[in-house]
Amino acid sequence: MKIAVCVKQVPDATVAKKIDPATMRLDRSGEAALNPTDLNAVEEALRTKEAQGGEVVLVSMGPEKAVDSLRKALAMGADRAVLVSDESVAGSDLLGTSRALAAVLEREAPDLVFFGQASSDGDGALLWAAVADRLRRPVISQVAALTVETGSVIGKRQTEHGYDVISAPLPVVIGVSDAINEPRYPSLKGIMGAKSKPQETLGLAALELDAARVGDAGAGTAVRELAPPPSRGDTVRLEDDGSAAQKVFDLIVERKLL
Repeated sequence: MKIAVCVKQVPDATVAKKIDPATMRLDRSGEAALNPTDLNAVEEALRTKEAQGGEVVLVSMGPEKAVDSLRKALAMGADRAVLVSDESVAGSDLLGTSRALAAVLEREAPDLVFFGQASSDGDGALLWAAVADRLRRPVISQVAALTVETGSVIGKRQTEHGYDVISAPLPVVIGVSDAINEPRYPSLKGIMGAKSKPQETLGLAALELDAARVGDAGAGTAVRELAPPPSRGDTVRLEDDGSAAQKVFDLIVERKLL
Protein backbone atom coordinates (compact mmCIF):
# COMPACT_ATOMS: atom_id res chain seq x y z
CA MET A 1 0.00 0.00 0.00
CA LYS A 2 1.30 3.43 -0.91
CA ILE A 3 0.50 6.13 1.64
CA ALA A 4 1.12 9.84 1.09
CA VAL A 5 1.16 12.46 3.83
CA CYS A 6 0.85 16.13 2.89
CA VAL A 7 2.87 18.17 5.38
CA LYS A 8 3.77 21.82 5.75
CA GLN A 9 6.63 23.79 7.23
CA VAL A 10 5.26 26.56 9.46
CA PRO A 11 6.82 29.16 11.78
CA ASP A 12 7.91 27.56 15.04
CA ALA A 13 5.42 27.93 17.89
CA THR A 14 7.99 29.92 19.89
CA VAL A 15 8.37 32.55 17.14
CA ALA A 16 6.20 35.67 17.30
CA LYS A 17 4.19 35.75 14.09
CA LYS A 18 4.19 38.94 12.07
CA ILE A 19 3.14 40.10 8.62
CA ASP A 20 5.67 41.43 6.10
CA PRO A 21 4.20 44.83 5.12
CA ALA A 22 5.90 44.72 1.72
CA THR A 23 4.40 41.40 0.58
CA MET A 24 1.42 41.33 2.98
CA ARG A 25 2.32 37.71 3.71
CA LEU A 26 3.34 35.96 6.89
CA ASP A 27 7.03 36.52 7.62
CA ARG A 28 8.64 33.08 7.44
CA SER A 29 12.25 34.15 7.93
CA GLY A 30 12.53 32.83 11.51
CA GLU A 31 12.75 29.34 12.97
CA ALA A 32 10.42 26.80 11.39
CA ALA A 33 9.00 23.37 12.16
CA LEU A 34 6.50 20.86 10.83
CA ASN A 35 2.88 21.81 11.38
CA PRO A 36 1.80 20.14 14.66
CA THR A 37 -1.28 18.26 13.39
CA ASP A 38 0.72 17.04 10.39
CA LEU A 39 2.72 14.99 12.90
CA ASN A 40 -0.52 13.20 13.80
CA ALA A 41 -1.04 12.52 10.09
CA VAL A 42 2.50 11.13 9.77
CA GLU A 43 2.00 8.94 12.85
CA GLU A 44 -1.26 7.51 11.48
CA ALA A 45 0.41 6.82 8.13
CA LEU A 46 3.24 4.97 9.87
CA ARG A 47 0.80 2.90 11.93
CA THR A 48 -1.09 2.01 8.76
CA LYS A 49 2.14 0.99 7.04
CA GLU A 50 3.12 -1.16 10.01
CA ALA A 51 -0.23 -2.94 9.82
CA GLN A 52 -0.68 -3.12 6.05
CA GLY A 53 2.85 -2.89 4.60
CA GLY A 54 3.95 -0.53 1.83
CA GLU A 55 5.64 2.86 1.96
CA VAL A 56 5.00 6.35 3.34
CA VAL A 57 5.76 9.31 1.07
CA LEU A 58 5.86 12.89 2.37
CA VAL A 59 4.52 15.56 0.00
CA SER A 60 5.09 19.25 0.66
CA MET A 61 5.38 22.64 -0.98
CA GLY A 62 7.66 25.42 0.18
CA PRO A 63 11.15 26.90 -0.02
CA GLU A 64 14.18 24.65 -0.37
CA LYS A 65 14.93 24.97 3.35
CA ALA A 66 11.65 23.14 4.06
CA VAL A 67 13.60 19.87 3.65
CA ASP A 68 15.05 20.54 7.11
CA SER A 69 11.57 20.22 8.63
CA LEU A 70 10.71 17.21 6.46
CA ARG A 71 13.63 15.33 7.99
CA LYS A 72 11.76 15.07 11.30
CA ALA A 73 9.02 13.08 9.59
CA LEU A 74 11.65 10.99 7.79
CA ALA A 75 13.29 10.35 11.16
CA MET A 76 9.92 9.21 12.53
CA GLY A 77 9.88 6.51 9.84
CA ALA A 78 8.59 7.94 6.54
CA ASP A 79 10.39 6.40 3.55
CA ARG A 80 10.94 9.39 1.26
CA ALA A 81 9.94 12.99 0.63
CA VAL A 82 8.83 15.04 -2.37
CA LEU A 83 9.05 18.82 -2.12
CA VAL A 84 7.58 21.25 -4.64
CA SER A 85 9.90 24.24 -4.55
CA ASP A 86 9.75 26.94 -7.21
CA GLU A 87 9.88 30.74 -7.06
CA SER A 88 6.59 30.85 -8.94
CA VAL A 89 4.63 29.16 -6.13
CA ALA A 90 5.36 31.93 -3.61
CA GLY A 91 2.11 33.56 -2.54
CA SER A 92 -0.07 30.58 -3.47
CA ASP A 93 -3.48 30.52 -1.84
CA LEU A 94 -5.75 27.49 -1.43
CA LEU A 95 -6.25 27.20 -5.19
CA GLY A 96 -2.57 27.22 -6.14
CA THR A 97 -1.46 25.07 -3.22
CA SER A 98 -4.09 22.40 -3.88
CA ARG A 99 -3.22 22.41 -7.58
CA ALA A 100 0.49 21.79 -6.91
CA LEU A 101 -0.08 19.11 -4.27
CA ALA A 102 -2.66 17.35 -6.44
CA ALA A 103 -0.16 17.26 -9.32
CA VAL A 104 2.36 15.43 -7.12
CA LEU A 105 -0.29 13.05 -5.79
CA GLU A 106 -1.48 12.21 -9.31
CA ARG A 107 2.15 11.38 -10.12
CA GLU A 108 2.51 9.19 -7.02
CA ALA A 109 -0.98 7.56 -7.18
CA PRO A 110 -1.20 6.64 -3.47
CA ASP A 111 -3.98 4.53 -1.97
CA LEU A 112 -4.28 6.76 1.09
CA VAL A 113 -3.57 10.48 1.45
CA PHE A 114 -3.30 11.91 4.97
CA PHE A 115 -3.54 15.57 5.99
CA GLY A 116 -3.39 17.24 9.37
CA GLN A 117 -6.72 18.92 9.99
CA ALA A 118 -5.38 22.50 9.70
CA SER A 119 -2.08 24.40 9.62
CA SER A 120 -1.06 26.56 12.55
CA ASP A 121 -0.25 29.53 10.30
CA GLY A 122 -3.28 29.63 8.00
CA ASP A 123 -5.79 27.61 10.07
CA GLY A 124 -8.05 27.25 7.04
CA ALA A 125 -8.90 23.53 7.48
CA LEU A 126 -9.90 23.24 3.81
CA LEU A 127 -6.81 22.10 1.92
CA TRP A 128 -7.61 18.39 2.27
CA ALA A 129 -11.05 19.02 0.73
CA ALA A 130 -9.63 21.07 -2.16
CA VAL A 131 -7.04 18.39 -2.98
CA ALA A 132 -9.64 15.62 -2.78
CA ASP A 133 -11.85 17.57 -5.17
CA ARG A 134 -9.03 17.93 -7.70
CA LEU A 135 -8.21 14.22 -7.42
CA ARG A 136 -11.92 13.30 -7.55
CA ARG A 137 -11.51 11.14 -4.45
CA PRO A 138 -13.75 10.70 -1.40
CA VAL A 139 -12.65 12.55 1.73
CA ILE A 140 -13.27 12.16 5.46
CA SER A 141 -12.32 15.03 7.79
CA GLN A 142 -11.83 15.37 11.56
CA VAL A 143 -10.97 11.67 11.81
CA ALA A 144 -10.33 10.63 15.41
CA ALA A 145 -10.03 6.86 14.72
CA LEU A 146 -9.31 5.03 11.48
CA THR A 147 -9.69 1.40 10.42
CA VAL A 148 -8.16 0.32 7.10
CA GLU A 149 -9.80 -2.70 5.48
CA THR A 150 -9.36 -4.40 2.13
CA GLY A 151 -10.29 -1.78 -0.43
CA SER A 152 -11.87 0.67 2.03
CA VAL A 153 -11.49 2.64 5.26
CA ILE A 154 -13.80 3.40 8.17
CA GLY A 155 -13.30 6.75 9.84
CA LYS A 156 -14.75 7.84 13.19
CA ARG A 157 -15.30 11.54 12.68
CA GLN A 158 -15.63 14.17 15.41
CA THR A 159 -18.63 16.52 15.15
CA GLU A 160 -20.25 19.12 17.39
CA HIS A 161 -22.92 16.59 18.38
CA GLY A 162 -20.89 13.41 18.80
CA TYR A 163 -19.31 11.09 16.22
CA ASP A 164 -20.05 10.07 12.64
CA VAL A 165 -18.79 6.69 11.42
CA ILE A 166 -18.09 6.90 7.69
CA SER A 167 -16.93 4.23 5.25
CA ALA A 168 -15.17 5.20 2.01
CA PRO A 169 -13.49 3.20 -0.76
CA LEU A 170 -9.79 3.45 -1.59
CA PRO A 171 -8.18 5.61 -2.82
CA VAL A 172 -9.29 8.19 -0.25
CA VAL A 173 -8.17 11.45 1.40
CA ILE A 174 -8.19 11.60 5.20
CA GLY A 175 -7.96 14.73 7.36
CA VAL A 176 -6.98 13.69 10.90
CA SER A 177 -7.61 15.50 14.16
CA ASP A 178 -5.02 15.66 16.93
CA ALA A 179 -7.19 13.23 18.93
CA ILE A 180 -6.35 10.31 16.63
CA ASN A 181 -2.98 9.43 18.16
CA GLU A 182 0.13 10.59 19.98
CA PRO A 183 3.00 11.15 17.50
CA ARG A 184 6.12 9.12 18.25
CA TYR A 185 9.49 10.66 18.96
CA PRO A 186 12.18 9.96 16.36
CA SER A 187 14.72 7.39 17.51
CA LEU A 188 18.45 8.08 17.34
CA LYS A 189 18.69 5.53 14.53
CA GLY A 190 15.88 7.27 12.69
CA ILE A 191 17.51 10.68 13.06
CA MET A 192 20.83 9.36 11.79
CA GLY A 193 19.19 7.67 8.80
CA ALA A 194 16.87 10.52 7.79
CA LYS A 195 19.45 12.40 5.70
CA SER A 196 20.16 9.35 3.55
CA LYS A 197 16.52 8.75 2.64
CA PRO A 198 15.38 9.89 -0.84
CA GLN A 199 14.39 13.57 -0.92
CA GLU A 200 13.16 14.79 -4.29
CA THR A 201 12.69 18.47 -5.14
CA LEU A 202 10.43 19.31 -8.07
CA GLY A 203 9.82 22.52 -9.98
CA LEU A 204 6.70 23.43 -11.92
CA ALA A 205 8.17 22.15 -15.18
CA ALA A 206 8.50 18.62 -13.79
CA LEU A 207 4.83 18.70 -12.79
CA GLU A 208 3.76 20.30 -16.07
CA LEU A 209 2.12 23.15 -14.18
CA ASP A 210 1.61 26.62 -15.64
CA ALA A 211 3.17 29.33 -13.46
CA ALA A 212 0.12 31.49 -14.14
CA ARG A 213 -2.04 29.02 -12.18
CA VAL A 214 -0.06 29.07 -8.92
CA GLY A 215 1.52 31.70 -6.68
CA ASP A 216 0.31 35.30 -6.77
CA ALA A 217 -0.55 34.97 -10.44
CA GLY A 218 -2.98 32.12 -9.89
CA ALA A 219 -4.44 33.24 -6.58
CA GLY A 220 -8.17 33.75 -6.33
CA THR A 221 -7.76 35.83 -3.18
CA ALA A 222 -5.65 38.89 -2.37
CA VAL A 223 -4.81 40.98 0.68
CA ARG A 224 -5.55 44.61 -0.18
CA GLU A 225 -4.83 46.33 3.08
CA LEU A 226 -3.45 45.71 6.57
CA ALA A 227 -4.37 47.70 9.68
CA PRO A 228 -4.12 47.25 13.44
CA PRO A 229 -7.30 46.07 15.20
CA PRO A 230 -9.70 48.85 16.22
CA SER A 231 -9.36 50.29 19.69
CA ARG A 232 -11.56 48.75 22.35
CA GLY A 233 -12.20 52.18 23.81
CA ASP A 234 -11.70 53.08 27.44
CA THR A 235 -10.12 50.10 29.20
CA VAL A 236 -8.70 49.56 32.64
CA ARG A 237 -5.90 47.10 33.36
CA LEU A 238 -5.84 45.60 36.83
CA GLU A 239 -2.67 44.06 38.23
CA ASP A 240 -3.31 41.12 40.55
CA ASP A 241 -1.49 41.76 43.81
CA GLY A 242 -3.82 39.50 45.75
CA SER A 243 -6.73 41.92 45.78
CA ALA A 244 -7.83 41.63 42.15
CA ALA A 245 -11.30 40.34 43.05
CA GLN A 246 -11.96 43.38 45.23
CA LYS A 247 -10.66 45.72 42.53
CA VAL A 248 -12.99 44.17 39.96
CA PHE A 249 -15.92 44.48 42.35
CA ASP A 250 -15.10 48.13 43.11
CA LEU A 251 -14.86 48.91 39.40
CA ILE A 252 -18.24 47.31 38.74
CA VAL A 253 -19.82 49.34 41.52
CA GLU A 254 -18.13 52.52 40.32
CA ARG A 255 -19.56 52.08 36.84
CA LYS A 256 -22.97 51.19 38.25
CA LEU A 257 -22.99 47.80 36.56
CA LEU A 258 -24.21 46.04 39.67
